[in-house]
Amino acid sequence: MQNVFWAIILMVIILAVALLAVGMIDGNRFVTIKENFQLPRLSQECKFVLISDLHNKVYGYKNDRVIAAIQKIKPDFIVLAGDLVTSKVREDMTPGIELIRTLSQQYPIYYGLGNHESKMKNDLAEFGDKYNQLITAISTKNVEILDNKAIDIPKYNIRIIGLNLDLDYFVHFRVRKMEDGYLQRTLPPQDANKCNILIAHNPDYFKEYAQWGVDLILSGHVHGGIMRLPFLGGVVAPSYRLFPKYDGGVFHQGKSSMLLGRGLGSHTLPFRFFNPAELYEVTLQPSYFSPSMNKGKSTGSKRKDCC
Repeated sequence: MQNVFWAIILMVIILAVALLAVGMIDGNRFVTIKENFQLPRLSQECKFVLISDLHNKVYGYKNDRVIAAIQKIKPDFIVLAGDLVTSKVREDMTPGIELIRTLSQQYPIYYGLGNHESKMKNDLAEFGDKYNQLITAISTKNVEILDNKAIDIPKYNIRIIGLNLDLDYFVHFRVRKMEDGYLQRTLPPQDANKCNILIAHNPDYFKEYAQWGVDLILSGHVHGGIMRLPFLGGVVAPSYRLFPKYDGGVFHQGKSSMLLGRGLGSHTLPFRFFNPAELYEVTLQPSYFSPSMNKGKSTGSKRKDCC
């Protein structure tokens, strides 16, 4: 019996070490995912890169691996779906700032805020002017900060709207009900004559975003659930809810679609288990069918190991 006991202990130790190794490996690599969407009112095909939840993560020297992957894609623009940095008073924001400044030399960037930017912006007592330091450092003619703001891209007949969701909607252990009319009061209106894209960091309100009426929602926040299990998906959300409904990938609701990025980085615990970081290459194509038939459909995803 004693030999059996020690054999079990040894197996547990081996499994723990193996799991830790997986967490470290997946926490320090990323894959490129290709997604295609057919959207109504889009005037011509375009391609963009979706980055979410970098949290100041660095791949290679000054994120040269991320930059090289994006240059290979040759996007028409880049979308940031929040949490470029982490809201820690003493954390150095240089990695996130340097990445955006480098990319903005080649590509237009549309930056929707996440809860970490919102924390820095709203809690002046704790963070001082750290949010202003971030915005000042990345502000170039090619970077648009979409803080409850919309901008049109006439070339593609796209209207991009960035939602800075109130921090009350990032509570732990539950999903707070969204107040009636909240999006209408908070955001500029969509344009019925354009292809409308919403950058909304928190995916929990996909139903409300879809009912508000946009063609494509771009989200992040959940980090793929930290650990992914076969058939079960992501295990835990940042709100400490187990097996979140939205953990990563493509979802559909009515005429709207949501692309939920699993993030390029992490915070607090630098591990990802069976859940490598993701960079998205997204191709948008005009839909020549009725929106009710097409429903902003995704034509499938492809995964490519990288870096």
